[in-house]
Amino acid sequence: MSGGITAWGTYLPYWRLQRSAIASTLGGGGGRGTRAVASYDEDTTTLGVEAARHALAAGPGSGAVQDLFLSTPDPGYLDKTSATTVHAALGLGRASGAYDFTGASRSAIATLLQALASAGGGRTTLAVLSDLRTGLAGSAEERDSGDGAAAFACGPEGAVAELVGRGAASDEFLDRWRVPGEADSHVWEERFGEELYVPLAREAFAASLKDAGLAEGDVDHAIVTGLHVRAVKATASGLGVRDGVLAPDLIGAVGNLGAAHAGVALCDVLERAEPGQVIAVLSLADGADSLILRTTDALVGAQRARAEAGVPTVAEQVAAGRDDLTYPTFLTWRGQLRREPPRRPDPERPGAPTVHRSEEWKYGFVASRCLVCGFRHMPPTRACLACHAIDQMAPERLADVPGTVATFTIDHLAYSMSPPVVGVIVDFDGGGRYRCEMTDVRASELSMGDRVAMTFRRVWTAQGVHNYFWKARPATDQVAPSGAEGDGAGEPKRGE
Repeated sequence: MSGGITAWGTYLPYWRLQRSAIASTLGGGGGRGTRAVASYDEDTTTLGVEAARHALAAGPGSGAVQDLFLSTPDPGYLDKTSATTVHAALGLGRASGAYDFTGASRSAIATLLQALASAGGGRTTLAVLSDLRTGLAGSAEERDSGDGAAAFACGPEGAVAELVGRGAASDEFLDRWRVPGEADSHVWEERFGEELYVPLAREAFAASLKDAGLAEGDVDHAIVTGLHVRAVKATASGLGVRDGVLAPDLIGAVGNLGAAHAGVALCDVLERAEPGQVIAVLSLADGADSLILRTTDALVGAQRARAEAGVPTVAEQVAAGRDDLTYPTFLTWRGQLRREPPRRPDPERPGAPTVHRSEEWKYGFVASRCLVCGFRHMPPTRACLACHAIDQMAPERLADVPGTVATFTIDHLAYSMSPPVVGVIVDFDGGGRYRCEMTDVRASELSMGDRVAMTFRRVWTAQGVHNYFWKARPATDQVAPSGAEGDGAGEPKRGE
């Protein structure tokens, strides 16, 4: 039993920072292009949730996942597993394992390899690679980096890409490092790293081709990634593959996504590849890792299923980014510019027992529908507000159900890292009304009747505890579904 990648998904944040905005503020640095920026209410956990939702939307489904692996160099917690939060947000089964792979960015490749190995052993596994990179103000790290996540479902059957060869080369040297408690990485002189990385990359690539029984000319798509820019360019130029085989690096549009970059680039290739093609993934991080994958006949069906499910491609997410984020706002979101918050009490730390009691609602966004009269309740309840039946409820997950803005309010006084707070009342398709916060939107551009989708976000952090919940965001499709008028959707009852 070999197994392989059965489904994939990516997530690139909505906001973009034009690199020229850095120079206009600091008087230097900057450059051309944009970088993807996680919003003030996003972290590597929420980025991973969104990528995984895209992978499962046209993949095996949450009920089939037996293990979840989350890899990130910037975890939301230490001494607590962040993967369990992703597990809860995806609504995975209680018997599914959830594990973190943290530390250096090389752990991302290990995570994917572990998922593929588990698939070979008969288990369905979800590997999530997520990173959020900042850098000091005006630094090359800040300018060239980006935020994003990728997710791969790996299983024993139905693979769209199978691992047919791999190679690795390791060496101990000081290139990039960050000690516990530090927010920004240190980097050694670039020429030193380039001299060491390039031979390691060549060794790993040659070993992977030998393992697969292939030659350089057999590669149809080649991906070369790493945080050492000069080494990546030198390696790519000397790889020996045919012209047109190197995949776009995406750095000009979204930045270097760190631990997630190889995964996002692989997803981009899978969205364009054809069955029977060979994909080489070469990652430079504290050594080099090279994976050789071969696509299967199942790839076409997977591509079609993703399109039918409305899962956005990497190219579509790159194009959908909004590039008018100001540099002071970016610095505020990253905690490098301290600004006076609204003069309101700081938020309180969520209580562990209370959160656990409402876990399905808080993390899975699970409502309840009355089995007697069909009334949908948000949040879930035991007693029906319409017919007063008791304990006649069926759970319904609404995280993937779109809705319509019934009305909204703009609050300039509520506590927020990015005021004003936009509160919306959403009428969900099929019934259900709920008041929640809106994100990824300019208040002046919001209107009643706008279509929205739900997204998992970090509402606030208090006393070291992250308060996660679901928010509404503008839907990519603003067209109301057919039959929305006249079927009760426009006239919700109390609680709907």
